[in-house]
Amino acid sequence: MLYKIIAWIVKIGTEILCRIDAPEIHRIPMRGPLIVISNHTGQLEVPVFFAQLQPRPITGWAKMEAWDNAFLRWLFSLWGVIPIRRGEGDTSALRKAIKALEKGYIFGIAPEGTRNKTGKLNRAHPGVVMLALHSGVPILPAAHWGGENFLRNLAKFKRTDFHIRVGRPFRLKLNGVKVTRDVRQQIADEMMIRIAELMPPEYHGTYEKVTNHEKFLTAEVK
Repeated sequence: MLYKIIAWIVKIGTEILCRIDAPEIHRIPMRGPLIVISNHTGQLEVPVFFAQLQPRPITGWAKMEAWDNAFLRWLFSLWGVIPIRRGEGDTSALRKAIKALEKGYIFGIAPEGTRNKTGKLNRAHPGVVMLALHSGVPILPAAHWGGENFLRNLAKFKRTDFHIRVGRPFRLKLNGVKVTRDVRQQIADEMMIRIAELMPPEYHGTYEKVTNHEKFLTAEVK
């Protein structure tokens, strides 16, 4: 009951503070395990996606340091967010993420690894690929923009235009290729280009002039 009350409060709050433009949100299925990859500009996209996808169970990783904050520790525990130690191979966090997917959760993850403050895409980190490799579930790209203006708009008592676009699901295809760090990086870059393709050109950042000659991603999953 507490979870439902908080979800309702978050949904009302984000819709008051933002004009949410999400015409393709219906592409995110309401059941079954799914990894959603997205860009990461701050904390706003987390409550927006959480609220828009209710009652779909959704979780993700958050840096271990967030649990030092009493409010975030309470909220993330309520939401079932998984703490992860950054900068090292956290096998415990990986196992917990796989278990969540096995239970039918959406697992949200940002290939950039950390937030960017400008809204322009940073290069992906190769570690994001491990969950996709070990779980084998479909992957869905989702992009958002506008949230990078949230704090400035809030200071001016203005609502923020928050745009969400959703792509088509895919899986990884390795075809026997040995998964080295370079291969993981290439896969992560291909994932980020899928995200960039959903965004206006001015947000492409690192991927502004990159053409996606995909080698490790399948076509749309039916």
